[in-house]
Amino acid sequence: MKNRITELFGIQYPIIQAGMIWCSGWELASAVSNAGGLGIIGSGSMYPDILHEHIKKCKAATNRPFAVNVPLLYPDIEKHIQLIIEEEVKIVFTSAGNPKTWTKHLQEHGIKVVHVVSSSKFARKVEEIGCDAVVCEGFEAGGHNGREETTTFVLIPQVRAATKLPLIAAGGIATGRGMLAAMALGAEAVQMGTRFVASIESSAHENFKQIVTQTQEGGTQLSLKKLVPVRLIKNDFQKEVQQAEDSGAPSEELAKILGRARAKRGMFEGDIEQGELEIGQISSFVKDVKPAAEIVKEIWSEFVSAKNEIANLKIDDEV
Repeated sequence: MKNRITELFGIQYPIIQAGMIWCSGWELASAVSNAGGLGIIGSGSMYPDILHEHIKKCKAATNRPFAVNVPLLYPDIEKHIQLIIEEEVKIVFTSAGNPKTWTKHLQEHGIKVVHVVSSSKFARKVEEIGCDAVVCEGFEAGGHNGREETTTFVLIPQVRAATKLPLIAAGGIATGRGMLAAMALGAEAVQMGTRFVASIESSAHENFKQIVTQTQEGGTQLSLKKLVPVRLIKNDFQKEVQQAEDSGAPSEELAKILGRARAKRGMFEGDIEQGELEIGQISSFVKDVKPAAEIVKEIWSEFVSAKNEIANLKIDDEV
């Protein structure tokens, strides 16, 4: 398939694996890239030396394009940016902050910059800044989320109307049919996190992968809106957060409950009750853990099949 996104990144399929903390290291990124999509290393949970190691291993494992996701609120971001430039990574996805500070600097070194937004207002700003593409991420997504609670399929057409940038849709998409629906609304590619968490190559703990496949409809909730909104699986930790939020707890109290390394404890170390388990609503549709290449193949096959079904619909032109 050829469109603006596949040509921008030099990939075969418009399928992008999200750069998730604790889940998307070099093994997952290289596996997705080798399968024809775009793999992304999630640097938000990595110290600079660890990120350096992952970039080197990813370059050794694939000769295809891959990206690094850089949360702009990361405290050591200067070192991450410098590493990315030195290692000649060609694509960077930025999130959780203002991309204006780093976009031109990265582009001056031949790096394509994509920024994640949760509203059409911020999409317009991303275009003004000069980013190469934009990801619109809806309320259904896992991990950090927008406060507006705009759903993906409401957000896509609004962002499409607001900007001419190549558009990637994210949040609540884990299938080929979901990808086709997103494209019908104006997206040119999809970014998937939750589906790739439940992959063999994901660096998530096996306990986390299994709880993702067991999560039922309604099993997640957007939490911690007074801090940084994040969608969590409902476990003992999330229930404690919810009780505090329901009682009107200030952000300082919520920060104390969150503590340090709570996400690592849950997603990387496998504490499924007291850990922070970030995942999207579509987790209720993910029922198995399989190789990333098989996931990419399955998504593309379903996309083509669904597209053909729509093309073959018999339409009565009479009103």
